[in-house]
Amino acid sequence: MKIGSLAVIAGALMNSVAAFAWAEDSAEVKGPGNTMIDIAGHEVPVVAGGLYDRFRSNPPLSTIESEAPGVDLSWFKGLKKTKVDIGFESYSPNFYYKNSRITAVFTADLDKLRELMPAEVLDKVQPLQVWPGRGLVALTAYSYEYCDNDSYNEIALSIVTNKPGSSNLGPLSLLGQSMSKDFWGYVLKLPVNTELARVRGVVGYNLPKWLTGINRRDNDKSVIFEIIDHETGKVDVVFEGEKLSDPSNEVELVTNSFTNVGHSGELTYGYAVSRQQSHASSTSAESVNLTLNEGSLSTFMKSLKLGKMMKYEYVPQFQSALYAPESLKSLLGNQ
Repeated sequence: MKIGSLAVIAGALMNSVAAFAWAEDSAEVKGPGNTMIDIAGHEVPVVAGGLYDRFRSNPPLSTIESEAPGVDLSWFKGLKKTKVDIGFESYSPNFYYKNSRITAVFTADLDKLRELMPAEVLDKVQPLQVWPGRGLVALTAYSYEYCDNDSYNEIALSIVTNKPGSSNLGPLSLLGQSMSKDFWGYVLKLPVNTELARVRGVVGYNLPKWLTGINRRDNDKSVIFEIIDHETGKVDVVFEGEKLSDPSNEVELVTNSFTNVGHSGELTYGYAVSRQQSHASSTSAESVNLTLNEGSLSTFMKSLKLGKMMKYEYVPQFQSALYAPESLKSLLGNQ
């Protein structure tokens, strides 16, 4: 099988990592309908009377059932939450009951990807090379309509890597991850549009989150995300994905994991398990339209020298459980 074909098979990689979110059309600010709470010394506006205000990431499923009667909760009933300290008291896993996303996987400059990874992370995982000088990055736009953290939008830009402790065999590693539906990456950028999502992600997971406007809109043919430059207030990145026809309704479980550096300098990993209820994919470049302007995120993405779009995923319905970060040593053992 050709290298390019293997990369396409595994292109779904890193539908990604991150803390999760849904749809507010602009960056959140303190205002009517919000109340202020303290998270690890940060004053954070949350929806007054919302799930997070009332339950701090641990709402009873009976409450979800009564407030969102159309949501299938059968999968969550088999998952157990535990209390954790991630810089503040929380519960793991965090539940995301009703969500959608679009993902595009592009080739990128391999040397640049290596340069962007901390040396201690690069010692354990490396970008997967799909052909000489080219690695992969995944760009995902999430809409979290109903979750333990209320609702918000999130954009994830991640490097596709091998799994810690496993060999980096390039396309063969991609194929293996694709077949096992167990994907690994390193998160480069993670803008969100609520302060709750930002603080939880930065304090709890040490992820590269910042607060900015992320506007989502739909038309008959596509889903469109506009990412606002947080310094200028202008539209910076526009990510448009086709609403692919006839998505599969066959439920599949996908695990997305990321390697990171914790606040104390220790290596950590985190992961999310997603239950994809409706999904479709394409390798046609016409499925995606990515517009990069002159803001900070666009400038950063241009530096990656993005190339061929390897795979596009349209996932109009999925659920997810995000687990608290753990020490990488616990995964690697004596390696």
